[in-house]
Amino acid sequence: MPGHDGIAGGAACGDLVRIGIAVEGDRVVDAGFDASGCGAAQAAGSAVVDLVLGEPVLDAARVGTHTISEALGGLSPGKLHAAELAADALARALGEAVRADGAAPLDPELTLVAMSGGVDSAVAALRAGAACAAAVTLELWRDPDNDADRSCCSAGAVRVSRALAHEMGLPHFTVDLRDEFRAGVVDPWLADHAAGLTPNPCVRCNGSVRLDAMLEFADRIGAATLSTGHYARRTPDGLLRLAADAAKDQAYMLAGLSRESLARLRFPLGDLTKPQVRAIAAEHELPVASKPDSQDLCFLAGTGRAAFLARHGDLGERPGDIVDSGGRVLGRHRGAHHFTVGQRRGLEVGGAAEPLYVLRTDADANTVTVGPRAALATRAVRVRDARLHGPAHEVDAVKLRYRSPAVPCSLRGATIELGEPVAGPAPGQTAVFLRGDAVLGCATIEG
Repeated sequence: MPGHDGIAGGAACGDLVRIGIAVEGDRVVDAGFDASGCGAAQAAGSAVVDLVLGEPVLDAARVGTHTISEALGGLSPGKLHAAELAADALARALGEAVRADGAAPLDPELTLVAMSGGVDSAVAALRAGAACAAAVTLELWRDPDNDADRSCCSAGAVRVSRALAHEMGLPHFTVDLRDEFRAGVVDPWLADHAAGLTPNPCVRCNGSVRLDAMLEFADRIGAATLSTGHYARRTPDGLLRLAADAAKDQAYMLAGLSRESLARLRFPLGDLTKPQVRAIAAEHELPVASKPDSQDLCFLAGTGRAAFLARHGDLGERPGDIVDSGGRVLGRHRGAHHFTVGQRRGLEVGGAAEPLYVLRTDADANTVTVGPRAALATRAVRVRDARLHGPAHEVDAVKLRYRSPAVPCSLRGATIELGEPVAGPAPGQTAVFLRGDAVLGCATIEG
């Protein structure tokens, strides 16, 4: 089998298709297949080889389920599954081959679009227009216990994204980034929970795993920039800037990006509101115009945090004490790792004169300390691992959680001095520093 393999199918359906692709520069120079199961799977694998061998990689990336079916004279609904498997296998093989060996000439006018299968990335592709060289979707996580329809990074989501891109006339690539995502995002997220922290995996993912991988892929196909469906903007001097729609702003999640990466990013939705984006999608009759937004972390979709921590992090039930600030036992909990500073829900404490909130957790002692909301208030927050894109004295505000409002502040070394009291900054969360509406950097909140 030449070059890089992609496999689809297996025991669940009885059919399996393997496609091998070799790429040199911007062209498919070799292709092969093998298949087991029904005759349609064999025919679909053979059709893929005929369709892509010797073709430019961008043309090969236009081959999908319906292209394969048409090459075979039109498959019946019962046999279309074979074309879907062959398309999946081709996409995986082509993505890996281009990622390893692609070398198209750089075109400063072209952009690669990150496509998730939702309305935001689809409209980003529309707004990129003729500059859009291709779309790419990352497969970050594959778990049979997840809800693939609610995840933006599963194998099912990749298939939806590919069909949407092809419907829009775009070449589409799949990149399997599961190993890097596990090592760079999920494993640290699990370790932070075990240490009693409240991590934000999206900042880590965008800042050092996902977007950098897509920028490297853009290099391979000759695209100078990467366009995404994030609600964010850039300042004239190249800093990240809050979006026009404060309700949808995602600059917080992008705060870990380096200046070098940010310089190559484009945000076509930065000046739009969500209703405007949906209206554009409806105007162009995109099937995702009314698709609901994903609400959970991509690797938790349909699973829930507690179940995921137990299954992947060995962080199941660990009963312990709920105590007050003086150490008096008030109740029991099912594991300190299930709680975060400022949390009220889930505290099984009876007889309290006023509502109680989590003040701190101790992973080693497996205790949760609670108290009144007033005890959460602070005007100083310690941080670590600060990354700044400008002088510290220019910082005039900070966001201490994704959905929290910005708070006036000064940054003094490793301490954020707040202009007003804030209730319960959570250790492990990201502090995002602002100068007006520009992002000057970020840091991790200390315990």
